[in-house]
Amino acid sequence: MHATSSPSVLPSAAVGGLSDLPTLAAVGLTKAYGPITVLSDITLDFRAGEVHAIIGENGAGKSTLMKLLSGYVRPTAGHLLMAGQSVEFADAAAAESANVVLVHQEILLAPDLTVAENFFLGRELSRGIMVDDRAMNRRAADVLASIGARCGPCDLVNDLSLAQRQLVQIGRALLEPRKVVIFDEPTAVLANDEVSALLDVVRGLKEQQVAVLYISHRLDEVEALADRITVLRDGKMIGTWPAADLSKRQMAELMVGRQLDVLYPPKRPHPSGDPLLVVEGLTVDHGAVEASLMVRPGEVLGIGGMIGSGRTELFEGLMGLRPAEAGKVELAGHSVQPRSVKNWREQGLVYLTEDRKGKGLLLDESLAPNLTLHALDRVHPHLKLDHRKESAALKKAVIEYDIRVGSVHINAGQLSGGNQQKLLLAKMMMTAPLVVIIDEPTRGIDIGNKSQIYDFIDKLVRSGRACIVISSELPELVGLADRVLVMRGGRIVAELTGNQITEQNVVYAATSGDAYMADPQDNLTKNNTGDKNDKRDDKYRDS
Repeated sequence: MHATSSPSVLPSAAVGGLSDLPTLAAVGLTKAYGPITVLSDITLDFRAGEVHAIIGENGAGKSTLMKLLSGYVRPTAGHLLMAGQSVEFADAAAAESANVVLVHQEILLAPDLTVAENFFLGRELSRGIMVDDRAMNRRAADVLASIGARCGPCDLVNDLSLAQRQLVQIGRALLEPRKVVIFDEPTAVLANDEVSALLDVVRGLKEQQVAVLYISHRLDEVEALADRITVLRDGKMIGTWPAADLSKRQMAELMVGRQLDVLYPPKRPHPSGDPLLVVEGLTVDHGAVEASLMVRPGEVLGIGGMIGSGRTELFEGLMGLRPAEAGKVELAGHSVQPRSVKNWREQGLVYLTEDRKGKGLLLDESLAPNLTLHALDRVHPHLKLDHRKESAALKKAVIEYDIRVGSVHINAGQLSGGNQQKLLLAKMMMTAPLVVIIDEPTRGIDIGNKSQIYDFIDKLVRSGRACIVISSELPELVGLADRVLVMRGGRIVAELTGNQITEQNVVYAATSGDAYMADPQDNLTKNNTGDKNDKRDDKYRDS
């Protein structure tokens, strides 16, 4: 594989005319916040009719680069060119006026407005002096259909799932013709069929001669879409390669700067102790979800299923976050009543939400209060806050969980996604739990941080604790779990152990609802479902 040298931003006139100029180019872009440089001397270009992927670990500088290109932040040094002409975007609106638009990783919509109202917010269509709702709804419906969204133009954003909100945000960005579209982790919360529809949208933009910048930790998407791939590491540009020259393994190793031998930890001995957590007859949302389960010390219990299968709802009910009733709930042999997040935490069970930004961390607060929030009695046993003890706890967590920060005084919102997840994990472990429930442990996280989080989970259960992992990633369930429960229609329909834990078997149970599992050696041929499973795999995803 061969990296290009620093790309020539302005081709020689003798080589080509105006059509050869890149649609957008960055020349020496640098961004620093005080003494901390987060992006250094980035020079690269983006061309019409091309998908240019930007990959790197969390904290590599990808999102900062995208914000510089789209006017959300101003560079400390360097400049931009469009079709060879110097441009300066005062803000994101100026970039959009030049038809450069960023589709954010975070959801930036007005929750109390309809989908169509969000699409046209600040650019409403009118008929005379009246807002033309009918025209806006009609146009919004066309865009929603084109991107494979399942919501309607009159639906309130607040009533939509996280995945549908992301599709609405994408649709809003594509409402007008664009020259450059920047996607920042667009599929992190999407189901596989939604991902497939989005990839078709990206291919359509390419055919329309739009320059597409695509950030994703999902290297299979990068491999399927990209024409060129640029790798960032620690705020610096490692190089740019033709996509055909890089395998997914090579991409991963360029991202982390080392060889990746094994992603998942070795399998553990079969757990055999008395269950740490026993749940019998738990019904959630007035019977919409109903299940019984148990998990033993030293065990990773995986929870799989499709959209609407009830996985997240089941555990939110267990935690007291949804209306729920149970015949029996015991932790370490003791009944837990009432069931609330606080009471569970005090008894030794913690839940890491899938929405780390919205529900897991206080993004506008510094790292230390975030870390110690659930362990105030341990860190601050007296009436006066012990800042020295709090700082010591943070320094220990930064080392133990490899939370990569330029300064420990920044806010949690300034951390990359992978480091936010590690901070959230460290926060929950401050309470010394017996059982840890993690919903989507590696969503939106690069492969290097994934490997670290898998190691943390492995060490946790090898210490005699138990972990329940709710995951949309089939390889993650197969690689991590000692046992997998598969949900469908709010019920557990299959329990897989040992060699039964395969991607095909999880998909089969999640889509058919059949609890009978064939011998894994025959790859489900007894049930004549091999061809169907290949198609169903594309529909598998989270609840």
